Amino acid sequence: MASLEKRRVRLPRLALFTRLLFAFFLFGTGIMTMRFAINGYPVSDSPDEVGQFMIAIGKTGYLIFWVGFFKTVAGGLMFFPRTAPLAILMSLPYAFNILLYVIFFAHQYLVIGLPDFAACALLIYCYFDWYRPIFAGATTGSIPDSQGAENAF
Repeated sequence: MASLEKRRVRLPRLALFTRLLFAFFLFGTGIMTMRFAINGYPVSDSPDEVGQFMIAIGKTGYLIFWVGFFKTVAGGLMFFPRTAPLAILMSLPYAFNILLYVIFFAHQYLVIGLPDFAACALLIYCYFDWYRPIFAGATTGSIPDSQGAENAF
């Protein structure tokens, strides 16, 4: 496993700016989504396809409150450098879902969905050294146990 000394952030200034901007976005929209889950989505009297979709989601009891809560937690964790790598991974399913949503369904929101996913992808690239152990194969070697004896695994 890579030691903490080898874990660095690529493009640190761009990563910091993107991480904070993405954190504000996730935190704000997460709170907004939880509010919509509680109060309902504001749609017009004759909703378009997106409005009908939101009404249908509300009627099905979809876990929209928990999606908002998860976004809020991920955005909050992203403010802190120590928890940023975890928060970026937490936000990836949301960002990918939004990308698919705006590409296939709500084209008018491409201006929000594409930068949302791009920010997440850029942050994954910038923090990739933190994720490298996930992709590393099994290591062979020995590690000392509490008595100092070496155990092979």
